[in-house]
Amino acid sequence: MICLFLLLTMNFSCVEHTSTENETDKSALAANSHTDTLQFTSGISAIFQDSKGNYWFGSLREGVAVYNGKTFKYFSRNDGLTDNQIHSIQEDKEGGIWFNTQTGVSSYDGTRIINHTDAAAKALQNSFQIQSKEPLPGKWMKADNDLWFEAGNKEGVYRFDGQKLNYLAFPPHKILNPNDNLFAVTDISKGKNNMIWFATYAGVFGYNGSNFTIITDETLGYDRKIAPLHIRSILEDAKGRLWIGNNGIGVLLKDGDSVINFSKKNNLIHPDSKHRGDKSPQGTMEHVFAIAEDSKGNIWFGDRDAGVWKYDGVAMKNFTKTDGLTSDFAISIYKDKNGELWFGMTDGSIYRLNGERFEKQF
Repeated sequence: MICLFLLLTMNFSCVEHTSTENETDKSALAANSHTDTLQFTSGISAIFQDSKGNYWFGSLREGVAVYNGKTFKYFSRNDGLTDNQIHSIQEDKEGGIWFNTQTGVSSYDGTRIINHTDAAAKALQNSFQIQSKEPLPGKWMKADNDLWFEAGNKEGVYRFDGQKLNYLAFPPHKILNPNDNLFAVTDISKGKNNMIWFATYAGVFGYNGSNFTIITDETLGYDRKIAPLHIRSILEDAKGRLWIGNNGIGVLLKDGDSVINFSKKNNLIHPDSKHRGDKSPQGTMEHVFAIAEDSKGNIWFGDRDAGVWKYDGVAMKNFTKTDGLTSDFAISIYKDKNGELWFGMTDGSIYRLNGERFEKQF
């Protein structure tokens, strides 16, 4: 049902595999002097600036592009990526670039792309002398240089410890329907006190290296039949507050032991809302797929139907097509090394925030 629900409300999960090709330098970007144009037409689902200043852009259907300030270089399944739908991009301590795709984890060492998901599964199969297509779960642990990845439809995550990729299953929890993939990871956020948060459709798992914190409908006191969690984004901000973006019931804000529906408190839930995946009108914030914090402590939200929202600690401000955006859906929001915010839109365009003004980069 979850898969069907996602297919009806978004068009992210089941994507066609296409190939294209793309590269970035921050000084050129700041000057807005581009000599090439991004060729992606599907949504920009991931943005990342590496240690050399290059900008990497992940798409919903066309793979990855890297921009060096003048030209793009493109990577797709034809080049070795596990899938053309990109969920996140990271860099390891050696400068390798890692891609979390719809179906696995790949990395690029500057020369070639390596599929680590298959390698992890084969290594575990060989060591345990079993015949299985799924990697066996490893032991939970945590170190500063770890890279963490979603594990597709499996209930758990992948952890790269600097040497190899390990699959880690979540601890026992109440499963409402084990056939719905309700605890597949949708977003990851690092927080204070060594905490890392894993958002799943039906709940949140927090891990600090020794203990887990589990947040579900039950722990929040929500009646799933009336307003089910359908989590798509998560952020722990600089103050330690946990923002949980849902597809249907807006944003929940957990501040210590207090939990409120932030969208409802700010009158951003429509009176006729069904609290699920139905399309919402402008002026609402019910379907939040991206959350980020800027250098001034403002919290930014990307809503599926109603544009970009900014919260300055007092008031909310909305940015939509009427403010010059080409789309009302920012599926990704990223703060670069200069503290500037980048917004990836579902129509394939990319914006950089200049004060209160959105400047289209590609």
